[in-house]
Amino acid sequence: MNFASYREILAVGSVRRLILIAMIARIPHAAAGVLLTLHVVQTMGLSYAAAGGVAAAITIGMAVGAPWRGRQVDIYGLRRALIPSVIAEVLVWSVAPFLSYQLLVIAAVIGGLFAVPIFSVVRQALGVMVPQEQRRTAYALDSMGAEITFMVGPAAGVMLATTIHTVVGLIIIGVSSALAGLLLMWTNPPTRTGQPGAYVAKTASPVVVLDGGLVKIVEGSTKISGNVFGNFWGNTRNNLSWVNLSVLAVLGASLGAGLVLSGTDVGMVATLRATDQVGDLGIVFFFWCGASLLGGLIYGALKRSINPLWLLGAMAILTIPMGFATNAWTLGLLSILPGMLCAPVLTSSAEHIADLVEERRRGEAMGWYGSSMTIGSAMGAPFAGAMIDSIGPWAGFVIIGVIAGALAVSGLLVQRVLRNRRTVSTLDDFEDLLGEAEPV
Repeated sequence: MNFASYREILAVGSVRRLILIAMIARIPHAAAGVLLTLHVVQTMGLSYAAAGGVAAAITIGMAVGAPWRGRQVDIYGLRRALIPSVIAEVLVWSVAPFLSYQLLVIAAVIGGLFAVPIFSVVRQALGVMVPQEQRRTAYALDSMGAEITFMVGPAAGVMLATTIHTVVGLIIIGVSSALAGLLLMWTNPPTRTGQPGAYVAKTASPVVVLDGGLVKIVEGSTKISGNVFGNFWGNTRNNLSWVNLSVLAVLGASLGAGLVLSGTDVGMVATLRATDQVGDLGIVFFFWCGASLLGGLIYGALKRSINPLWLLGAMAILTIPMGFATNAWTLGLLSILPGMLCAPVLTSSAEHIADLVEERRRGEAMGWYGSSMTIGSAMGAPFAGAMIDSIGPWAGFVIIGVIAGALAVSGLLVQRVLRNRRTVSTLDDFEDLLGEAEPV
């Protein structure tokens, strides 16, 4: 392990500033979920099911919007791409608190669609601000910052709802989100190699790595024309030409991670409600989030990357024993091992996406990465809830663990088949590409 790598990255002022901005910018979004729930239930006097409908509307908007917003960054650059988001954040959340439920659902979709793409922008920027061998550490730092944010955000949402009012709180959320977008526009972190603040590679030779039998071409000082996967996916000019089975496997890992995280969240609440210990939920989150921070710290110091599907499979298996918890303390202790793999799964997934996708498509790819995690989160809660309602709290952990484990195994099998079948053909394709390389 090399913990000194953290010091090297944090010594770069622009990287340190971006990670801090990311932590601050995520707080409004982290607070919005609980604040909207309290607004629908407390202020509007509707059911929790109705609140879930609004949450689902935001999820749909974000799942569709993240890749689209990421693609706008790829095409127009960061500042121009963020202008619609900054305007929409203020307008939507300043009007939404005064709408009827039906219109609130529509506003939630629009709000999710135009949400400032903090996650994808920060990951995309870090991918070009640090050398490739330090991406793991940079992404781990960002994941740990996100964990801290999601410990602070919900509490901030509750504070706004209880000390002021949910209407005022939602307006504050909108203004804060817009300010976060303006802060990103002001700092304008690089999203492409060659932009001010981007890392300048010292090597003149491209590095080639085989991953699941597919070629990954690491950025160097050469520009490659053509596409190894052109015969399989069509012309490189197509919008989704960067997609291949290796990328889909990584997106499956991020989907599985979202599935486990949201399902575990529901299972924790159900377990403590069954034992009349909901007030001790903070104890469980302390162990769970603290373990994730520790896991992210350790993973970021590793010298080699770990396949995110292996990490997902381990986290899924270790989540199942949480069903045996009988109180807050046992639930918290049982959450330590799966919790230690939360940040590493997300870090490894982002790292592999950055390696597998060419730079000019990376914003869109990171958007899909965020969307897959969002979709997984949206699926995890109802899956776990259905099992909890029909069987009991313990079943929520089991079904989530089994589904995520099966997803991980399926992805690993796909990678193995690709590795066995495509190694020879990929090397042949790479030899052809070397002949087409154009010096920069």
